[in-house]
Formats: sequence, C-alpha cells, structure tokens
Amino acid sequence: MKKFATLLAAGSALTIAAPAMAQDTDGSFTGPRVEALVGYDVMQAGSSVDDDGNDNNDQDIDGVSYGVGIGYDFDLGSAVVGLEGEWVDSSAKTEFDNGDFEGFGFGRVDAGRDLYLGARIGAKVQPDLLLYAKGGYTNAKLNVLSNDGVTELSQDFDLDGWRAGAGVEYAMNPNTFIKLEYRYSNYQEGEVDFDGDLPDSERFDVDLDRHQVMAGVGFRF
Repeated sequence: MKKFATLLAAGSALTIAAPAMAQDTDGSFTGPRVEALVGYDVMQAGSSVDDDGNDNNDQDIDGVSYGVGIGYDFDLGSAVVGLEGEWVDSSAKTEFDNGDFEGFGFGRVDAGRDLYLGARIGAKVQPDLLLYAKGGYTNAKLNVLSNDGVTELSQDFDLDGWRAGAGVEYAMNPNTFIKLEYRYSNYQEGEVDFDGDLPDSERFDVDLDRHQVMAGVGFRF
C-alpha cells in the first residue's frame, strides 16, 4: 500500500547511519522532560491475517495521532540513555467507502488511547542534535462502534504489544527541543473489556501492526 510505503520511507530516513559522535556535553539532553506529540497514525491487519488478494479491502484505518509524553534522560557525553512514557489518542476509525466496509478484523471500531512505556538510547551527532532508537511496551484500546438503535454497546478491545522506533531530536536551547520520529508497534494479545458487572474475556491472539510518524515539541527541566 502507498501509505505503508510512505511510512517506511520516512522511518528509513531517520535511521541512516550517524557520523562520528560529538564528544562535548552541554547539558542539552539531560534531566526530566515533557512534550506534546502529533502525527500520522495507521493501523492494519498483520501479516498472518492480511488480505492482499482482496483489492476492495485494504484492512487498515488511519488518522491523526496526538498526545503527551514524559521522560528522563542521562547524558553520558557522546551518548544519551533515557526512560520515557506516553499517552496518545487517535482519530483513526473504520469507515464505509462507497458502500464497501474498510475494516481489519475487529468490526466497527475507532482507535482509543494508546499507552507506551519504554527506553531509548541515542548518539549526539552534534552538541545539539541527537539521533536515537527506542523500544518498549505498548497497550492500546479499540473502541467498538455499534448499538442496537437505542443504546450503544459498551465494550472495547484491550491490546498488548511491543514498540520499536527511531528519531532525531534537536535542542533549540538547553530547555526547549523539537523531535521527529517513526515508530512501529505490533500487538499480539488482546481481550474484550466489558463495562458493568460482566468479566473481561479470555486473552486471545491477535496480529495488528501500527505505523506512526510523530513530531513533538517539549520542555526540559
């Protein structure tokens, strides 16, 4: 798919081999940070359930992803290591395109909140420029969009998986930075969460890929 190829190209551009690492430490990449995030989000059926033979079903949803992140970095001179977490939401949802349902195996859903907890490691290619890789755990929700004509069905899918990515961060000054990154998430387990007195379903296997290109602006304390 064209959207998928575009995202892969963007991610590849961020992971080009870095030049020799700078040896200066100016404090631009150390301490706690908070950031606002926005970008492009696409979720699609994974390789084990993809339906490439059906041209009328692209099996993906896409939209704008937005949220906040926090982290703490340790500047080691030429390298930076850190811990980070995120809360983001998305406008992506299943739709009917000219009467054809564009879904990816979960029925009528929209992308709910997405939680991430992980770590990153980077190289200071310039005193104010950091090239980094990241990875960790992600938990996402898919909100079910259905009702019986009177009340809306109260349930959603709770998905667990892992995330990997790469990006570049520029320190505009010791306290302010901007960043651009690509990340890939794969969700492998899920359950149905029911509201009210009903217990959650048993865990079941899923195969769901997520691609995001995210920009951010943040403040470092």
